[in-house]
Amino acid sequence: MRDLRTVIAFSIKDMVKRKSFIISTLIILVLIVIGFNIPNIMSMFTDGSESSGETKLLIVDTTNLFEGTLPSLNYMELGYNVQVANNNVSFEDIKSRIENNDINEAMIIEQKEDGTYTLRYIVENMTQVASVPEDLINAMNTLYTNLQISKLGLTQEQIASLSPNFEFTIEQTEEQEVSGNLFVIMMLSIVLFYAIYFCAYQVSSSITTEKTSKIMETLVTSTSPRTIVLGKTIGIGIVGLIQICVIVAVALISANLFLEPELLNAVLDMSMMTPYLAIMTIVYFILGYFAYALLYALTGSTVSKPEDIQSANTPVAILAVVGFYLSYFTMMNPTSELNQFAAIFPISSPFCMPFRIMMGIASTSEIILSIVVLVITILIIAQVAIKIYSNAILNYGTRMTFKDIVKVYRDKNN
Repeated sequence: MRDLRTVIAFSIKDMVKRKSFIISTLIILVLIVIGFNIPNIMSMFTDGSESSGETKLLIVDTTNLFEGTLPSLNYMELGYNVQVANNNVSFEDIKSRIENNDINEAMIIEQKEDGTYTLRYIVENMTQVASVPEDLINAMNTLYTNLQISKLGLTQEQIASLSPNFEFTIEQTEEQEVSGNLFVIMMLSIVLFYAIYFCAYQVSSSITTEKTSKIMETLVTSTSPRTIVLGKTIGIGIVGLIQICVIVAVALISANLFLEPELLNAVLDMSMMTPYLAIMTIVYFILGYFAYALLYALTGSTVSKPEDIQSANTPVAILAVVGFYLSYFTMMNPTSELNQFAAIFPISSPFCMPFRIMMGIASTSEIILSIVVLVITILIIAQVAIKIYSNAILNYGTRMTFKDIVKVYRDKNN
C-alpha cells in the first residue's frame, strides 16, 4: 500500500508539473471565459439599439395601406424598433441611412397597376437576412387583417370567433417519459468524453516517456508492475478529475456572471442536476477512465520511442470515438433499444448511462447491470494489461506488434 501511495504521489507531481498540462488547462479556462463573454464583446461593437436586441426597421407606407397602424408593431415584442414614413423615400436615401447606422433594415410598400401590393425588404447584405423574417410577415398580415375586420362592423363575439383559441399539447406513444435539456446533456457528454479520453491518454504518454528516460527501471526494481500500473492510473486520474472539476466550476461561474438570466435559463437548464446524478457521473467517469487508461497503459508499454505513441494508441482511440458516437447519436432517441445497448456496452456506457439517469429513463437494474459489466471489463483489461506490462515495460527495442503481445501474454501465463 505504501508503494502504491508513492507511485500515485509521483504520478500526480509529474503530471501537474508538465508545461503542456498547465498551458492546455489555462487555454481551456481562458476560452471558456471568453466564450461566455461573446455576447458582451459583440455588444461593444454595436450601438444602443442593437445591444438592446432591437433592429431599427424603417417602413415606407406612401399609399397609407395600413392607415397609421404600423407603429403598433413596436408593442408586439418582435425585436424591431419600427419607424414609419408616409412620404416617398428613395432607395439611395435608404442605402445612405443604412450605411450611417440610422437604420438597419427597411421595407417599402408599393402598389402595382393591377391594385396588388409589393413589399420590398431592403438589407445591407443578403448574407445577414436570407428572406423576410417570418414573424414580421405574420405580424403585418395580422395587422392588416384586423384593420379590414374592424371596417366590417362586426361585434366583439364575431371578431373573437374568427380567431380560434386552440390549446396544443404534446403526447408520445412511448410508455417511458423522457425529460431533460438535450443541449445540456450533449455538452456534458462531450465534457465527460474529453475527461476520460485525454486523461487516459496521459497514462500511455507518461509510461513511454519514463521508459525513454530510464525512470521506469528504478520504479520496476523498487516495486511491482501491478503497483506501477495501478499507481500511475490512479494518480493521473485524480489530476484529471480535479482538472475537469475546475473546468466545470469556471464554466458555471462564467455563465452566471456574464450571461443574461433569461439566456442562461434557456440554454443551461440545470434543474435536472441532482446530487445523485453528480455522484453517478463521477462513478462512471472513474470506471470509464480506468477502462481506457489500462488500455493505454498496455499500448504505452509496447513502444520505446515517444514518436511511436500516436500510432500505437490509434486502435484505442478509435474504440473510444466509436463508444462516444454510439452514445451521442442514440441520445436523439433515448428510448430506443440501441441507446439501451449503448448504456450497457462497456466502451460507451461511461458516456451514455449518466445521461439516461439525467433524463429519468434509467432503471435501477439497468444501472447495476451497466456498472457490473463495466467493472468486469476493467478487471479483464487490468489482468491482461498488467501481465503484458510486466514483460514489455523494459523493452527498449522496436515497437511490439499484436502478435508479439499475444506471445508475451501466453508465455506469462505459462
